[in-house]
Amino acid sequence: MSGKWKIYDELIEGIPAGLKVLDCAVGPHWTYVRTEISCGVAHTVDQRAGEALLKGPVAGMDLQDVAALCRSWDFLEATIGMAAVNAWYNRPEHVRAMGAMPEPGNRKGNDAFTVLGPRAERKKVTVVGRFPHLEKTLGPICELTVLERDPDRGDLPDSACEYIMQDQDCVIITGMTFTNKTLPRLLELARPDAVVALSGPSVPMYEGLAKYGVTHLFGFCVSEEEEAMQAIRTGKHRELFSSGYMLNCTLTADKT
Repeated sequence: MSGKWKIYDELIEGIPAGLKVLDCAVGPHWTYVRTEISCGVAHTVDQRAGEALLKGPVAGMDLQDVAALCRSWDFLEATIGMAAVNAWYNRPEHVRAMGAMPEPGNRKGNDAFTVLGPRAERKKVTVVGRFPHLEKTLGPICELTVLERDPDRGDLPDSACEYIMQDQDCVIITGMTFTNKTLPRLLELARPDAVVALSGPSVPMYEGLAKYGVTHLFGFCVSEEEEAMQAIRTGKHRELFSSGYMLNCTLTADKT
């Protein structure tokens, strides 16, 4: 366990052996992996490349073995791996123990941009990933830069991270960077005193990320499995969010 793979290996090794996968589905927007105790999701990154590691159906495999696919350079396999990782770390029992689960009925106002808005005022803020409504939520209050792999008008390409990250007060990073393997370098580039948040359903609620400079986790916990699976299988992008809770956890050094 070394170098840039360390985060991935820690996530895999933290999952106990012997937990079987019951079901898996890859939808156009989201992917899920379900066990007898929980369901994990991740954003589908449908890029097929590298040598395939998955040789058979996911159902019936050990969850830890499926989670190991997060290391794959075939990003569709890596998506399945991250959904498996989240089936363990984002299960209701675990996130409640972290204090990350919102109060019952509070499904709104728990996202990274609402929570961190006050910390971002009049600061240099970089968002990695084209989240919706950034110009409305953060644009008026900070010096905003958006890095995107497929940049739209006003965005910078994600390779610009090498030039600007060290100068940012706050960095909010999409959880999809776990899947495409850019996260370790982004964390290396962030200033030691910066606010560094990981955001989105692909984010595992793993407290050990604090030692890599992560200060906030904003993930997703499925509470209504049938509703989530239906939304994913039918490609209903936004309906997923009504099947669970957006999570919010502030990390501190003593949680590692």
